[in-house]
Amino acid sequence: MPQEISLSDVKNLVGKEIGVSDWITVTQKTIDNFAEATGDFQFIHTDPVRAAAETPFGGTIAHGFLSLSLLSAMNYNCLPKIREQTMGINYGFDKVRFMAPVKSGARVRGRFTMADARFRGAGMLMITYDATVEIEGERKPALTAIWQTIIQFDPKDRPADA
Repeated sequence: MPQEISLSDVKNLVGKEIGVSDWITVTQKTIDNFAEATGDFQFIHTDPVRAAAETPFGGTIAHGFLSLSLLSAMNYNCLPKIREQTMGINYGFDKVRFMAPVKSGARVRGRFTMADARFRGAGMLMITYDATVEIEGERKPALTAIWQTIIQFDPKDRPADA
């Protein structure tokens, strides 16, 4: 996938996988920092000894929302930049499904397919991604999501055929 594309290139990418991120290791420190930031200190995330003894996971697991939030870093890592973009906005999710736990120490990566791209107003492009967070060595992904983002650009840069 090219490192940089033009707004006029986007329509040709709909329906195609456009990026697979590098692997990210989800450490216990990362999980603990997320717990601190969100106030979610459930033992399955923050107490390795108890989680090993009392859960089927063999230790702690990442918060589902931590796995979801890593999509931002994964996006920056692998998706092409749009040359005319002045700002990107996270618009939200239509559907998120947590499929499998991410164990502390596991590596995850994002896989992105551009499901849709449509111009809204004079200077906005809404892109919808089918996103998957894969767990290295696991059959089931950590999660699947339909993610919408908005690309803002100067209206003078809008393609004539948009």
